[in-house]
Amino acid sequence: MYKLLSGLKDYFKRQDIYTDSVIFRLHNSFTTALLLACSLVITATQFVGQPISCIVNGIPTHVVNTYCWISSTFTMPDAFRREVGREVAHPGVANDFNDEDAKKYYTYYQWVCFVLFFQAAACYLPKFLWDAIEGGLIRTLVMGLNVGICREDEKCAKKQAMIGYVLKRLRRHKLYVLRYFACEALCLVNIVIQLWMMNRFFDGEFFSYGWRVMKFSDTPQEQRFDPMVYVFPRVTKCIFHKFGASGSIQKHDSLCILPLNIVNEKTYIFIWFWFIILAVMLVGLVIYRLMIIFMPSVRVQLLKTINRSVPREAAQGIAQKTDLGDWWVIYMLGGNLDPPIFKDVVAELAKQIEPPKRNGKL
Repeated sequence: MYKLLSGLKDYFKRQDIYTDSVIFRLHNSFTTALLLACSLVITATQFVGQPISCIVNGIPTHVVNTYCWISSTFTMPDAFRREVGREVAHPGVANDFNDEDAKKYYTYYQWVCFVLFFQAAACYLPKFLWDAIEGGLIRTLVMGLNVGICREDEKCAKKQAMIGYVLKRLRRHKLYVLRYFACEALCLVNIVIQLWMMNRFFDGEFFSYGWRVMKFSDTPQEQRFDPMVYVFPRVTKCIFHKFGASGSIQKHDSLCILPLNIVNEKTYIFIWFWFIILAVMLVGLVIYRLMIIFMPSVRVQLLKTINRSVPREAAQGIAQKTDLGDWWVIYMLGGNLDPPIFKDVVAELAKQIEPPKRNGKL
């Protein structure tokens, strides 16, 4: 298992230069690695063990197993509330009496590993776009000063080069920051769409899945049935038809065990909780970014928060004399530069930047 998942360790490596937020990385790196790990585990379980095992008389077992796996199996939803061993053989398994409308078919299980992979690719997309857009700007500006251990003349030369770049490119970074905020908003859109698609994938059962699992232990015994078994049944039925000796069609009712659903139910309960938490964090992040855009006073406090040694007067000067794009580049530098170096850079920029000639800037 370690060898199987060891290839995902690159997603958890600490970066020396950051150009995004923690929540952005949780969506792009952690969630991508999580979904890929789930896909690999389910794929390995599917091919190492027997994903389905059916019981039927008069037909080779491997034939029925293959047919029921590639077609579908079903349960009777009203049988989940009946007493096992007395009224029904297993949860959801009962006589269908040829009532097609009463059946609930399950066709998702052979697609789960592929769906998880495509979900991982969708979660990685915002990072791919941002890396292409960002183009290594922050890394180029930092020039190794995130450590700050170098000769004094080299340090001074790099600081002056950094300050010169900001002054020369003043008020030309609006598109840079807006594209980044758009990538963060894309993360929220991606999570919402994925929640909706998973709900469709599981026939409308996913939105309330985690909530029903939490309520399961508080439900009275006589009213209780496991929601994980309802969404991911462990025992289902499958109908196999074949021609008899006289040419008439024979119907074979088989009972199928789905051990893979033990893994699926645990996988998706974790995904449900993580996606809900991530969606809440992303909503908060979007609100936070709107505050940064429309409340310039917040930018002063953020510069102080990222480096407490920055004088308040210098932070106010930067916030008042720069637009949103320039402020964001300086703010990103603050998260990567050695604190004393960033303090000197902010103080010098506050002195040299000329205030804008007109209002109405971002």
